[in-house]
Amino acid sequence: MNAREVAWRIFAGELNDSSLVVTSDEERAPTYVITPLGAKVNRVYIVGVVTDLENVGSQEEPMWRAKIIDPTGTTYVSAGQFQPEAAIAMSKLTVPGFAAVIGKVRIYSPEEGVMYISIRPEVVKAVDKSVRNAWVMDGCIGLKKRIDAATEMLENNDVTAEDLIKRGHSANLAGGIIAARDHYGDISVERYQSMLIDSLRSLIPEEGGAPDIPEPEEMVGTEEDDYDEFEESIDMPPIPPAAEEKTVEADTDEELTEDEEKVLKVITELDPKSAGMDWDVLEKAAKKAGLKKEVFDGAVEGLLDKGLVYEPMMGKIRRI
Repeated sequence: MNAREVAWRIFAGELNDSSLVVTSDEERAPTYVITPLGAKVNRVYIVGVVTDLENVGSQEEPMWRAKIIDPTGTTYVSAGQFQPEAAIAMSKLTVPGFAAVIGKVRIYSPEEGVMYISIRPEVVKAVDKSVRNAWVMDGCIGLKKRIDAATEMLENNDVTAEDLIKRGHSANLAGGIIAARDHYGDISVERYQSMLIDSLRSLIPEEGGAPDIPEPEEMVGTEEDDYDEFEESIDMPPIPPAAEEKTVEADTDEELTEDEEKVLKVITELDPKSAGMDWDVLEKAAKKAGLKKEVFDGAVEGLLDKGLVYEPMMGKIRRI
């Protein structure tokens, strides 16, 4: 089993600038988004102000989408049937209010050359301003490290990942910044320096810091043990309409497990026009194909991660 990916504390401004998506050849290997500053991101830990919250599904089959802002931009978060606990937590968030989210980065492409980034949450919690401010400071520290690495790379275009590691940068960041150079070309370090300054200023009240937002009536995650557990599980433009979403985050040539192949075959045979299959229908068909429920759930999750299927709406699965 693959180790759980570290959740990055990363600002929306940097994440939304990303257009490089990579994956390895290993079985069920995670897919990564590499930012212009070299962060190799699969999971994120974000904290911000919830400014919009909507159930875009139905009363019976809810699909919650939230808009969360930080000092640099906006992140969109959506949760439905495959994230039941996160969806319930999202439905109880206060607008406006501070919230913390841990989840996986998802990329959607409604048309050629257009990509949108959103988060599929694993954990959602209401927090207070102190948690938000601590997250902003942590985000600034990480951003400064990536700016420094990018600056060193730009000063010497022949620099290698090994050179950056010798200079004290992590192997993860060193490899990411080289990949970013090859994909993005000349990186506007000044843009991210401005983000850094603006984010630090957001912590100063007289500089237009975080707005006064009512504390949640039942602050989740402030108990020391509870929030430690929360922390340990973690280092845009509008989301296109569900019917138009097309996942591009994974390489479709990536090797599938035997169980994933079985599920994909069932979907292809029963839904040849990719109109979308009801979850219950797919689960029953997979059971007839010899897949137990827990195996079926894992196979669907693998196909979602590899970008071969997606959830256009609550309770439906559609092949890309």
